[in-house]
Amino acid sequence: MTRTRSLASGLLTLSAAAALALVSAGGASAAAAPSDGKATPSIASVAVDASGAADYWTPERMQAAVPGDTLAGKALERGNRSNPLLVEKGKATTTKGTKGKPRIAQSESPVSHIGKVFFTMGTTNYVCSGNAVTSGNHSTVATAGHCVNESGAYATNFVFVPAYDNGAAPYGKWTAKALYAPTEWVSNGDMTYDTGFAVVNPDSKGELLTDVVGGSGTAFNQAYGLTYKAYGYPQASPFDGTSLWSCTGKATKDTNNPQFGTQGIPCDMTGGSSGGPWFIQTDSTTGSDGLQNSINSYGYNGSAVMYGPYWGATIQKAFNLAAAS
Repeated sequence: MTRTRSLASGLLTLSAAAALALVSAGGASAAAAPSDGKATPSIASVAVDASGAADYWTPERMQAAVPGDTLAGKALERGNRSNPLLVEKGKATTTKGTKGKPRIAQSESPVSHIGKVFFTMGTTNYVCSGNAVTSGNHSTVATAGHCVNESGAYATNFVFVPAYDNGAAPYGKWTAKALYAPTEWVSNGDMTYDTGFAVVNPDSKGELLTDVVGGSGTAFNQAYGLTYKAYGYPQASPFDGTSLWSCTGKATKDTNNPQFGTQGIPCDMTGGSSGGPWFIQTDSTTGSDGLQNSINSYGYNGSAVMYGPYWGATIQKAFNLAAAS
């Protein structure tokens, strides 16, 4: 779906030397990197009523859920800051190679801390992807901002299903008790900040999420141009949302909409993959064991590139507030 909105007059200002900030089990180091220019970032949040959410998501509702990427398109219209080429990745992009077949994305075995996110926005059921991250509360999930809030309205019936595979939910459905996102996303649909965090309830045994499934370390204020491995559960054709896929590549800045400060990697995953994690410091054998440093956010019509937001000071504050709740 193409967009006809004009470019905004203001551009996102990126500082050239922000301090490195990492939250991980093993720690890491990197050169000084840009920040997002927010001296006093503002974060919005809401407490969630989780009653009935797990039971709501029957296999039939899960299968019929609409890829949440369509909500990113609505945010773009509301924000009115995008190049007309910008679209949500709700449909497959097969400009080269065998028609109808992914040419970049690779099939993956389930990963215990990566899963599908199901939620309701208004009267429509949606599906995204997400990842459990290491946090003080052992209960935090990272996903896309458009999978948490759209036009100021928060998701309901929000559940995280780690290691989802062909209908199986080996670790159950984890219901949200609170949702967090940058105010710039909630108020303006600014793609610069398209990241959200959910804090989930303990399971029926009283156990906490990352104590059960593990979790990824996180990294903020990193250099541009790193190599990423991104994961997600694409559902729009030619995928069917039943299994995990990945893309790997070196990130380059979005030159169509430089005001977003985002980066893209070669990837032809489709709708449903949004919110899936981007990892740095990985190799071919430990791709899901790196540090999470972005999420699948949006793509362009006719281009097999997936873009993700820069995780700077504002997204870091959203994470810190969620992780400490």
